Amino acid sequence: MAQHNAFYAQSGGVTAVINASACGVIEACRRYPDRIGKVYAGHNGIIGALTEDLIDVSQESDETIAALRHTPGGAFGSCRYKLKDIETHRAQYERLIEVFKAHDIRYFFYNGGGDSADTCLKVSQLSEKLGYPLTAIHVPKTVDNDLPITDNSPGFGSVAKYIATSTLEASLDIASMCATSTKVFVLEVMGRHAGWIAAAGALAGQGEGEPPHLVIFPEVYFDRAKVMARVEESVKQYGYCVIVVSEGARYEDGTFLADSGNTDAFGHRQLGGVAPTLAGMVKQDLGYKYHWAVADYLQRAARHLASKTDVEQAYAVGEKAVELAIAGKNSMMPAIKRVSETPYEWRIEAAPLAEVANREKLMPREFIRDDGFGITQACRQYLSPLIQGEEFPPFENGLPKVAHLKRARVERKLPEFTI
Repeated sequence: MAQHNAFYAQSGGVTAVINASACGVIEACRRYPDRIGKVYAGHNGIIGALTEDLIDVSQESDETIAALRHTPGGAFGSCRYKLKDIETHRAQYERLIEVFKAHDIRYFFYNGGGDSADTCLKVSQLSEKLGYPLTAIHVPKTVDNDLPITDNSPGFGSVAKYIATSTLEASLDIASMCATSTKVFVLEVMGRHAGWIAAAGALAGQGEGEPPHLVIFPEVYFDRAKVMARVEESVKQYGYCVIVVSEGARYEDGTFLADSGNTDAFGHRQLGGVAPTLAGMVKQDLGYKYHWAVADYLQRAARHLASKTDVEQAYAVGEKAVELAIAGKNSMMPAIKRVSETPYEWRIEAAPLAEVANREKLMPREFIRDDGFGITQACRQYLSPLIQGEEFPPFENGLPKVAHLKRARVERKLPEFTI
């Protein structure tokens, strides 16, 4: 079969292991020189394709590409830019196909979450209508762990490990000082609609009374009186209280505790500040001294504490994406299938994009304790394998070594396009 080029792009919030997926894609492409010529990466995600701002990945050495496996962030730049529906924004989709035609791109690998899966599907559908032979494969990624079909989402395991570790370590700090100082500590974690990351914080404690004493999920409506009663009970019984709260915590009417009133480029409500909001309630209602922290970008950038399981799965979905494309599969996503609990075993299977796009996987109710403030044993059994193992990056002068790319640009062939 003829040789054609491939396009890879990163989308949405990055993770500690998204570059491991990039590594998997690029190294797999290089194993099929008879089918795949050059690999181009979109500078700043899909925007790079629209503006014909392409990076020639073929100019990066094997050593540099291998180093992506232990480099956090988005090596080629990511973006929060959602392509709208084809009917009203057809020009953007046609522009993508024009760029792909101009650079003989027949393979499209889009690395992102639910919105990216939707874009990947739409591009695939339009290319078919226009008669352009394009193989589109979505490479899963999201710290929120809310993609359907796949057992878990690459990027989540490392965030889960970081949050569980941070909860454990901060709890020891609070416990050592609570007699004369801070009584309540609030840790805010990501998770707009799904409480998976908050749930991971609960892995820090095993038995009765071990922190965190409260986990506040988006899936459980926030009841101020009940929360404050539990905080007071914890302080009286254990001397202190540790709370892990999801940024998506909300009241029964759907209002977020920390709704800023703005939206991002994907149309999602912008959140932030649930930790100080909750801490303020503690001070106002109970008078306890408090401290709060927001894990924010730290939780998704902490490659030094990445889960080995997560790194291996992130690489595997990237590698499998190329294998699916070479096998002639289209509009698919490599998904993680849990084969066994003890020992934990998994494999990669193909999932149709039509069953992935615009669907969200929330925490099942059986994973949340009856009182709504913690996780069940079933949840612990699900989460625990995902944080297992360490794959530390190499260090130099006391700091992690990261990949440094040339990011050589491809010469433009088309007129300028304004997005």
